[in-house]
Amino acid sequence: MLKRVLLIAILIFTSCSVLAQYDHPRKQPSKSDSRDNRWEGSVILAYQTGVDNSYENGSAIDVDSALGWGIGFGWNWTDKLNLSYRYQSTNPDYAAVVVPEDPDAVPVDIDHNLDKKTHQFNVTYNFSGKAFTPFVVAGIGWSKLDSNVPSGLSTGCWWDPWWGYICVADWKTYKTSQFSYNLGAGVRWDINNFVFTKASYMREFLDVKNGSVNFDTAILEVGLMF
Repeated sequence: MLKRVLLIAILIFTSCSVLAQYDHPRKQPSKSDSRDNRWEGSVILAYQTGVDNSYENGSAIDVDSALGWGIGFGWNWTDKLNLSYRYQSTNPDYAAVVVPEDPDAVPVDIDHNLDKKTHQFNVTYNFSGKAFTPFVVAGIGWSKLDSNVPSGLSTGCWWDPWWGYICVADWKTYKTSQFSYNLGAGVRWDINNFVFTKASYMREFLDVKNGSVNFDTAILEVGLMF
């Protein structure tokens, strides 16, 4: 799987390098033909790699790779400095081994899918004010994980103005919201004064109770400046 991800990253960066031959310095750095003091928004296609971790007493989890989507909004403080917010969602399959406290009990195997929602506030530094430029990015945020595995039955009853006295039962699931931070690098190409695209490779560090989980993601963005 890692070889496949590396191949995808190489293809993305090679394609962008070919496009770079059409790049040229901006003749007049003004608001109409530069990133400086302009807002931007983008849609995101993300390929998140899997993780395979072992924990206490033989418990383990194996999360598959998955395609995801997202959106981003940013402000170009200068041609080189960008401040942005990014939302990203993936829904990978996973297999887990849950070990009961009783040593005589048999471990439980779980095969399900995971909901992962990530919110990031990033700072991006572009190495050049040209239309084609490499960049580095770092940010902090939080990630919401829902195992979709029931943790118990929740029942609530109330008086409804239309339906009278009603009761609803729903299954709660194991879920958490944890602090995360990310680091990455990539390339950006401003196709014209309004349309841009970015290709990057990010690593997200997610803190959990028993340590940390790291997710690698290849990201392709297409957006508009305004």
